[in-house]
Amino acid sequence: MFEAVEELLVEHAALEMRLADPAVHADQANARKAAKRYAELTPIVTVYRAWRLAGEDIATARELAAEDPDFYAEAKTAEARRDELTEELRVLLVPRDPNDDKDVILEVKAGEGGEESALFAGDLLRMYLRFAERVGWKTELIDANESDLGGYKDVSVAVKTRGGAEPGQGVWARLKYEGGVHRVQRVPATESQGRIHTSAAGVLVTPEAEEVEVEVHANDLRIDVYRSSGPGGQSVNTTDSAVRITHLPTGIVASCQNEKSQLQNKESAMRILRSRLLAAAQEEAEREASDARRSQVRTVDRSERIRTYNYPENRISDHRTGFKSYNLDQVLDGDLSPVIQSCVDADAAAKLAAAQEN
Repeated sequence: MFEAVEELLVEHAALEMRLADPAVHADQANARKAAKRYAELTPIVTVYRAWRLAGEDIATARELAAEDPDFYAEAKTAEARRDELTEELRVLLVPRDPNDDKDVILEVKAGEGGEESALFAGDLLRMYLRFAERVGWKTELIDANESDLGGYKDVSVAVKTRGGAEPGQGVWARLKYEGGVHRVQRVPATESQGRIHTSAAGVLVTPEAEEVEVEVHANDLRIDVYRSSGPGGQSVNTTDSAVRITHLPTGIVASCQNEKSQLQNKESAMRILRSRLLAAAQEEAEREASDARRSQVRTVDRSERIRTYNYPENRISDHRTGFKSYNLDQVLDGDLSPVIQSCVDADAAAKLAAAQEN
Protein backbone atom coordinates (compact mmCIF):
# COMPACT_ATOMS: atom_id res chain seq x y z
CA MET A 1 0.00 0.00 0.00
CA PHE A 2 2.73 2.45 0.98
CA GLU A 3 4.69 1.85 -2.23
CA ALA A 4 1.59 2.96 -4.14
CA VAL A 5 1.34 6.08 -1.98
CA GLU A 6 4.96 7.01 -2.70
CA GLU A 7 4.15 6.92 -6.41
CA LEU A 8 1.13 9.15 -5.80
CA LEU A 9 3.37 11.60 -3.90
CA VAL A 10 5.59 11.93 -6.95
CA GLU A 11 2.55 12.44 -9.20
CA HIS A 12 1.10 15.03 -6.77
CA ALA A 13 4.36 17.01 -6.74
CA ALA A 14 4.58 16.93 -10.54
CA LEU A 15 1.00 18.17 -10.84
CA GLU A 16 1.72 20.96 -8.39
CA MET A 17 4.60 22.14 -10.56
CA ARG A 18 2.49 21.90 -13.73
CA LEU A 19 -0.36 23.92 -12.26
CA ALA A 20 2.09 26.62 -11.14
CA ASP A 21 3.19 27.08 -14.78
CA PRO A 22 1.03 29.77 -16.49
CA ALA A 23 1.57 28.09 -19.86
CA VAL A 24 -0.40 25.05 -18.74
CA HIS A 25 -3.54 27.16 -18.30
CA ALA A 26 -3.49 28.15 -21.96
CA ASP A 27 -5.16 24.77 -22.58
CA GLN A 28 -8.18 24.97 -20.28
CA ALA A 29 -9.23 21.37 -20.83
CA ASN A 30 -5.84 19.97 -19.77
CA ALA A 31 -5.62 22.46 -16.90
CA ARG A 32 -9.00 21.33 -15.56
CA LYS A 33 -7.96 17.69 -15.88
CA ALA A 34 -4.73 18.33 -13.98
CA ALA A 35 -6.52 20.34 -11.29
CA LYS A 36 -9.09 17.58 -10.84
CA ARG A 37 -6.40 14.93 -10.40
CA TYR A 38 -4.48 17.19 -8.01
CA ALA A 39 -7.62 17.64 -5.89
CA GLU A 40 -8.14 13.86 -5.81
CA LEU A 41 -4.57 13.20 -4.64
CA THR A 42 -4.35 15.99 -2.05
CA PRO A 43 -6.31 14.20 0.73
CA ILE A 44 -4.16 11.08 0.26
CA VAL A 45 -0.94 13.09 0.44
CA THR A 46 -2.14 15.02 3.51
CA VAL A 47 -3.05 11.85 5.44
CA TYR A 48 0.15 10.07 4.39
CA ARG A 49 2.31 12.95 5.62
CA ALA A 50 0.45 12.88 8.94
CA TRP A 51 1.02 9.08 9.06
CA ARG A 52 4.77 9.52 8.57
CA LEU A 53 4.89 12.25 11.21
CA ALA A 54 3.09 9.93 13.66
CA GLY A 55 5.75 7.29 12.95
CA GLU A 56 8.49 9.79 13.76
CA ASP A 57 6.69 10.71 17.00
CA ILE A 58 6.56 7.04 17.98
CA ALA A 59 10.27 6.57 17.38
CA THR A 60 11.13 9.71 19.38
CA ALA A 61 8.86 8.80 22.30
CA ARG A 62 10.27 5.28 22.49
CA GLU A 63 13.80 6.61 22.48
CA LEU A 64 13.03 9.05 25.28
CA ALA A 65 11.15 6.39 27.24
CA ALA A 66 14.42 4.52 27.74
CA GLU A 67 15.43 7.33 30.10
CA ASP A 68 11.98 8.53 31.25
CA PRO A 69 9.13 5.95 31.49
CA ASP A 70 6.58 8.77 31.25
CA PHE A 71 7.20 8.86 27.51
CA TYR A 72 5.69 5.37 27.10
CA ALA A 73 2.24 6.99 27.31
CA GLU A 74 3.15 9.39 24.48
CA ALA A 75 4.36 6.47 22.40
CA LYS A 76 1.05 4.66 22.93
CA THR A 77 -0.89 7.79 21.93
CA ALA A 78 1.18 8.19 18.76
CA GLU A 79 0.69 4.50 17.92
CA ALA A 80 -3.09 4.85 18.26
CA ARG A 81 -3.00 7.93 16.04
CA ARG A 82 -0.97 6.12 13.39
CA ASP A 83 -3.42 3.19 13.43
CA GLU A 84 -6.28 5.64 12.79
CA LEU A 85 -4.37 7.25 9.94
CA THR A 86 -3.54 3.84 8.46
CA GLU A 87 -7.23 2.98 8.28
CA GLU A 88 -8.07 6.40 6.86
CA LEU A 89 -5.40 5.91 4.21
CA ARG A 90 -6.80 2.50 3.26
CA VAL A 91 -10.20 4.08 2.69
CA LEU A 92 -8.74 6.89 0.57
CA LEU A 93 -6.85 4.40 -1.59
CA VAL A 94 -9.99 2.43 -2.51
CA PRO A 95 -10.50 2.91 -6.28
CA ARG A 96 -13.06 5.60 -7.04
CA ASP A 97 -15.79 5.49 -9.64
CA PRO A 98 -14.37 7.42 -12.64
CA ASN A 99 -17.83 8.90 -13.28
CA ASP A 100 -18.20 10.39 -9.80
CA ASP A 101 -17.69 13.98 -10.93
CA LYS A 102 -20.11 13.73 -13.86
CA ASP A 103 -23.50 15.38 -14.13
CA VAL A 104 -26.48 13.08 -14.61
CA ILE A 105 -29.73 12.59 -16.41
CA LEU A 106 -32.36 11.38 -13.96
CA GLU A 107 -35.55 9.75 -15.22
CA VAL A 108 -38.62 8.90 -13.16
CA LYS A 109 -41.25 6.58 -14.63
CA ALA A 110 -44.63 5.59 -13.25
CA GLY A 111 -44.96 1.84 -12.68
CA GLU A 112 -47.50 -0.37 -10.98
CA GLY A 113 -50.47 1.50 -9.57
CA GLY A 114 -51.86 3.52 -12.48
CA GLU A 115 -52.66 7.16 -11.69
CA GLU A 116 -51.43 6.79 -8.10
CA SER A 117 -48.03 5.68 -9.40
CA ALA A 118 -47.89 8.73 -11.66
CA LEU A 119 -48.63 10.97 -8.67
CA PHE A 120 -45.86 9.24 -6.72
CA ALA A 121 -43.48 9.78 -9.65
CA GLY A 122 -44.28 13.47 -9.32
CA ASP A 123 -43.51 13.34 -5.60
CA LEU A 124 -40.15 11.70 -6.31
CA LEU A 125 -39.33 14.34 -8.92
CA ARG A 126 -40.11 17.10 -6.42
CA MET A 127 -37.92 15.35 -3.82
CA TYR A 128 -34.95 15.28 -6.19
CA LEU A 129 -35.47 18.88 -7.29
CA ARG A 130 -35.62 20.07 -3.67
CA PHE A 131 -32.54 18.00 -2.78
CA ALA A 132 -30.64 19.51 -5.72
CA GLU A 133 -31.68 22.97 -4.55
CA ARG A 134 -30.41 22.24 -1.02
CA VAL A 135 -26.96 21.14 -2.18
CA GLY A 136 -26.62 23.90 -4.78
CA TRP A 137 -27.02 21.92 -7.99
CA LYS A 138 -28.75 23.12 -11.15
CA THR A 139 -31.65 21.23 -12.70
CA GLU A 140 -33.06 21.34 -16.23
CA LEU A 141 -36.29 19.69 -17.30
CA ILE A 142 -35.59 17.75 -20.49
CA ASP A 143 -38.84 15.91 -21.14
CA ALA A 144 -42.11 15.31 -19.32
CA ASN A 145 -45.21 13.25 -20.01
CA GLU A 146 -47.82 14.38 -17.50
CA SER A 147 -50.74 12.31 -16.25
CA ASP A 148 -54.36 13.46 -16.04
CA LEU A 149 -54.21 14.20 -12.29
CA GLY A 150 -50.98 16.19 -12.38
CA GLY A 151 -48.42 13.44 -11.87
CA TYR A 152 -45.96 12.12 -14.42
CA LYS A 153 -46.06 9.02 -16.59
CA ASP A 154 -42.39 9.72 -17.18
CA VAL A 155 -40.12 12.71 -16.74
CA SER A 156 -36.43 13.39 -17.39
CA VAL A 157 -34.25 16.06 -15.81
CA ALA A 158 -30.59 16.95 -16.11
CA VAL A 159 -28.85 17.59 -12.77
CA LYS A 160 -25.59 19.54 -12.82
CA THR A 161 -23.08 21.01 -10.38
CA ARG A 162 -22.48 24.73 -10.28
CA GLY A 163 -18.78 24.64 -11.12
CA GLY A 164 -16.45 21.96 -9.79
CA ALA A 165 -17.36 19.57 -6.98
CA GLU A 166 -15.18 18.21 -4.21
CA PRO A 167 -14.04 14.58 -4.70
CA GLY A 168 -16.92 12.27 -3.82
CA GLN A 169 -19.46 15.12 -3.86
CA GLY A 170 -20.31 15.20 -7.57
CA VAL A 171 -23.84 14.62 -8.85
CA TRP A 172 -23.22 11.04 -10.01
CA ALA A 173 -21.28 10.26 -6.82
CA ARG A 174 -24.42 11.01 -4.78
CA LEU A 175 -27.34 10.18 -7.06
CA LYS A 176 -26.08 6.95 -8.63
CA TYR A 177 -27.61 5.00 -5.73
CA GLU A 178 -31.13 6.21 -6.59
CA GLY A 179 -31.56 3.93 -9.61
CA GLY A 180 -34.14 1.21 -9.05
CA VAL A 181 -37.76 0.66 -8.05
CA HIS A 182 -39.20 2.91 -5.33
CA ARG A 183 -42.31 1.66 -3.54
CA VAL A 184 -44.93 3.82 -1.83
CA GLN A 185 -47.53 2.78 0.73
CA ARG A 186 -50.29 5.32 1.32
CA VAL A 187 -53.98 6.12 0.87
CA PRO A 188 -54.28 7.30 -2.75
CA ALA A 189 -56.06 10.51 -3.62
CA THR A 190 -58.38 8.38 -5.77
CA GLU A 191 -59.30 6.06 -2.85
CA SER A 192 -62.69 6.86 -1.31
CA GLN A 193 -62.63 4.27 1.49
CA GLY A 194 -59.32 5.22 3.06
CA ARG A 195 -57.52 1.96 2.26
CA ILE A 196 -53.73 1.89 2.03
CA HIS A 197 -52.45 0.96 -1.41
CA THR A 198 -48.98 0.00 -2.59
CA SER A 199 -47.64 1.27 -5.90
CA ALA A 200 -44.23 1.86 -7.41
CA ALA A 201 -42.21 4.13 -9.65
CA GLY A 202 -38.89 3.49 -11.34
CA VAL A 203 -35.87 5.78 -11.23
CA LEU A 204 -33.04 5.59 -13.76
CA VAL A 205 -29.87 7.63 -13.23
CA THR A 206 -27.16 7.77 -15.90
CA PRO A 207 -24.00 9.90 -16.07
CA GLU A 208 -24.44 12.50 -18.77
CA ALA A 209 -22.13 11.71 -21.65
CA GLU A 210 -20.15 14.24 -23.61
CA GLU A 211 -20.23 13.89 -27.38
CA VAL A 212 -16.58 12.85 -27.40
CA GLU A 213 -17.29 9.94 -25.01
CA VAL A 214 -19.90 8.20 -27.13
CA GLU A 215 -19.48 7.98 -30.88
CA VAL A 216 -22.87 7.92 -32.56
CA HIS A 217 -23.01 7.51 -36.34
CA ALA A 218 -25.92 9.12 -38.18
CA ASN A 219 -26.42 5.93 -40.19
CA ASP A 220 -27.08 4.04 -36.95
CA LEU A 221 -30.04 6.24 -36.05
CA ARG A 222 -33.70 6.11 -36.99
CA ILE A 223 -35.39 9.41 -36.22
CA ASP A 224 -39.19 9.54 -36.09
CA VAL A 225 -41.28 12.65 -35.55
CA TYR A 226 -44.80 12.69 -34.23
CA ARG A 227 -47.31 14.95 -32.57
CA SER A 228 -46.93 15.75 -28.89
CA SER A 229 -49.52 14.43 -26.49
CA GLY A 230 -50.76 15.32 -23.01
CA PRO A 231 -51.13 18.68 -21.26
CA GLY A 232 -49.33 21.52 -22.98
CA GLY A 233 -49.55 24.65 -25.08
CA GLN A 234 -50.93 25.39 -28.52
CA SER A 235 -48.39 23.20 -30.29
CA VAL A 236 -49.64 20.02 -28.61
CA ASN A 237 -51.39 17.72 -31.10
CA THR A 238 -51.00 20.31 -33.90
CA THR A 239 -47.39 19.99 -35.09
CA ASP A 240 -44.95 17.11 -35.53
CA SER A 241 -42.51 18.50 -32.96
CA ALA A 242 -41.98 15.39 -30.80
CA VAL A 243 -38.91 13.29 -31.67
CA ARG A 244 -38.10 9.64 -31.09
CA ILE A 245 -34.54 8.42 -31.83
CA THR A 246 -33.73 4.72 -32.09
CA HIS A 247 -30.11 3.53 -32.01
CA LEU A 248 -30.39 0.62 -34.43
CA PRO A 249 -27.34 -1.44 -33.33
CA THR A 250 -28.51 -1.61 -29.69
CA GLY A 251 -32.24 -0.94 -29.94
CA ILE A 252 -31.94 1.83 -27.31
CA VAL A 253 -34.66 4.46 -27.72
CA ALA A 254 -34.85 8.05 -26.48
CA SER A 255 -37.67 10.50 -27.07
CA CYS A 256 -38.57 14.06 -26.20
CA GLN A 257 -41.71 16.12 -26.70
CA ASN A 258 -41.27 18.83 -24.09
CA GLU A 259 -40.12 21.63 -26.41
CA LYS A 260 -42.16 23.34 -29.13
CA SER A 261 -39.26 23.13 -31.56
CA GLN A 262 -38.52 19.83 -33.27
CA LEU A 263 -34.81 20.75 -33.32
CA GLN A 264 -34.76 21.35 -29.55
CA ASN A 265 -36.54 18.05 -28.94
CA LYS A 266 -34.01 16.28 -31.14
CA GLU A 267 -31.08 17.78 -29.21
CA SER A 268 -32.64 16.76 -25.87
CA ALA A 269 -33.36 13.24 -27.12
CA MET A 270 -29.74 12.92 -28.28
CA ARG A 271 -28.52 13.91 -24.79
CA ILE A 272 -30.62 11.15 -23.27
CA LEU A 273 -29.53 8.65 -25.94
CA ARG A 274 -25.82 9.36 -25.44
CA SER A 275 -26.16 8.91 -21.69
CA ARG A 276 -28.03 5.62 -22.13
CA LEU A 277 -25.44 4.36 -24.60
CA LEU A 278 -22.62 5.27 -22.19
CA ALA A 279 -24.41 3.49 -19.33
CA ALA A 280 -25.01 0.41 -21.49
CA ALA A 281 -21.35 0.29 -22.53
CA GLN A 282 -20.19 0.58 -18.94
CA GLU A 283 -22.59 -2.13 -17.75
CA GLU A 284 -21.32 -4.44 -20.49
CA ALA A 285 -17.73 -3.76 -19.44
CA GLU A 286 -18.68 -4.56 -15.84
CA ARG A 287 -20.23 -7.87 -16.91
CA GLU A 288 -17.10 -8.80 -18.84
CA ALA A 289 -14.90 -7.88 -15.88
CA SER A 290 -17.09 -9.16 -13.04
CA ASP A 291 -14.13 -9.35 -10.66
CA ALA A 292 -14.04 -5.56 -10.69
CA ARG A 293 -17.61 -5.25 -9.45
CA ARG A 294 -16.96 -4.35 -5.85
CA SER A 295 -20.09 -2.63 -4.64
CA GLN A 296 -22.91 -4.60 -3.08
CA VAL A 297 -25.09 -1.52 -3.46
CA ARG A 298 -24.47 -1.04 -7.16
CA THR A 299 -24.90 -4.70 -8.10
CA VAL A 300 -28.42 -4.98 -6.72
CA ASP A 301 -30.79 -6.04 -9.50
CA ARG A 302 -32.58 -2.91 -10.71
CA SER A 303 -35.86 -4.83 -10.77
CA GLU A 304 -35.74 -5.19 -6.98
CA ARG A 305 -37.39 -2.58 -4.80
CA ILE A 306 -34.64 -0.51 -3.29
CA ARG A 307 -36.68 1.73 -1.02
CA THR A 308 -40.11 2.00 0.60
CA TYR A 309 -41.93 5.24 1.45
CA ASN A 310 -44.58 4.50 4.09
CA TYR A 311 -46.86 7.50 4.58
CA PRO A 312 -49.01 6.24 7.51
CA GLU A 313 -45.87 5.65 9.61
CA ASN A 314 -43.96 8.63 8.13
CA ARG A 315 -41.20 6.06 7.53
CA ILE A 316 -38.57 5.64 4.83
CA SER A 317 -36.61 2.39 4.51
CA ASP A 318 -33.70 1.56 2.23
CA HIS A 319 -33.68 -2.20 1.71
CA ARG A 320 -30.05 -2.37 0.53
CA THR A 321 -28.44 -0.76 3.55
CA GLY A 322 -30.99 -1.28 6.32
CA PHE A 323 -31.37 2.48 6.74
CA LYS A 324 -34.68 3.47 8.36
CA SER A 325 -35.98 6.78 9.68
CA TYR A 326 -39.33 8.30 10.60
CA ASN A 327 -39.05 11.67 8.89
CA LEU A 328 -40.48 10.82 5.49
CA ASP A 329 -42.09 14.25 5.19
CA GLN A 330 -38.68 15.90 5.53
CA VAL A 331 -37.04 13.49 3.08
CA LEU A 332 -39.71 14.18 0.47
CA ASP A 333 -39.00 17.87 1.03
CA GLY A 334 -35.40 17.32 -0.04
CA ASP A 335 -33.67 16.13 3.14
CA LEU A 336 -32.24 13.13 1.30
CA SER A 337 -28.59 13.34 2.39
CA PRO A 338 -28.75 10.82 5.31
CA VAL A 339 -30.42 8.22 3.08
CA ILE A 340 -27.83 8.66 0.35
CA GLN A 341 -24.99 8.65 2.88
CA SER A 342 -26.08 5.20 4.09
CA CYS A 343 -25.57 3.96 0.51
CA VAL A 344 -22.22 5.73 0.19
CA ASP A 345 -21.01 4.16 3.45
CA ALA A 346 -22.20 0.68 2.47
CA ASP A 347 -20.54 1.00 -0.93
CA ALA A 348 -17.23 2.15 0.61
CA ALA A 349 -17.29 -0.67 3.17
CA ALA A 350 -17.88 -3.27 0.46
CA LYS A 351 -15.06 -1.89 -1.70
CA LEU A 352 -12.68 -1.74 1.28
CA ALA A 353 -13.49 -5.34 2.24
CA ALA A 354 -12.90 -6.49 -1.33
CA ALA A 355 -9.60 -4.58 -1.53
CA GLN A 356 -8.38 -6.15 1.74
CA GLU A 357 -9.24 -9.65 0.47
CA ASN A 358 -6.99 -9.05 -2.51
